[in-house]
Amino acid sequence: MPLLDVALNSKLFYSLDDSTNPWDTPETIIFVHGFTESTEVWRCWIPQFARKYQIVRFDQRGFGRSGSVPDSFTYSTELLVSDLSQLIQTVSPDKPVHLIAGKSGNICAIATALAHPELVKTISMVSPAIKAPEATGWLEHIDLHGMTSWARWTMGDRLGSKMPKIGVEWWINLMGKTAASTAHAYLRWVSGVNLEASLPQVKQSVLIVGNESKRRGRAQFEQYTQLIPNAELAMIDVDGYHTGAVAPDQCSEVILDFLAKHPMK
Repeated sequence: MPLLDVALNSKLFYSLDDSTNPWDTPETIIFVHGFTESTEVWRCWIPQFARKYQIVRFDQRGFGRSGSVPDSFTYSTELLVSDLSQLIQTVSPDKPVHLIAGKSGNICAIATALAHPELVKTISMVSPAIKAPEATGWLEHIDLHGMTSWARWTMGDRLGSKMPKIGVEWWINLMGKTAASTAHAYLRWVSGVNLEASLPQVKQSVLIVGNESKRRGRAQFEQYTQLIPNAELAMIDVDGYHTGAVAPDQCSEVILDFLAKHPMK
């Protein structure tokens, strides 16, 4: 089980998938998950990408097999950037990587691209959440009823009507595994984040993958596309705001097309 030593005497879990020709030197893609998620959320994406790219998934600090953090833990954008940049230099020491990030994982992806532009070739932003979420009542519900109940309570808007019931239950169980202490620490940090003003400084080629939903929709994604100097938008026809969870195949297809236009030089 690969573990990466990072700041504050912590270790990050990561995994590699590579089905490329053994004589090739593939480019690297790193997947960055969002709140209450882990490497497992990308499993349906791997077959589409691993034949051409070295795929790296990792559990962000506090999540999955990287282990929980206490309620008192101080998340910061700089700390998450340090984690990701160290991972990039470990798995791809000689050339930059492509980042594919979901929801609030885009905060880490964008901030890393800004702080270390030499490490990042492209960013594919799936359902990007780059500012404080509307989380009214979340922590109160978590404290009263637990993480699994919170996941069930919020899952309808997240996955919409196109996810089968058995898939909804899978997502509830996965997200419910996050420690309540991590949720408190993460939401305390993310409630003060807004990277919208930094988008014009992003120099990498960017693809925004989104859909129309009550939480986020075309108007917001088009705004981001206009703010980022070299960005394009792909809209997917699903009604839950977590586009990557509901439509992994469609998302993979548009991202693969995007990456084919931006190979390493």
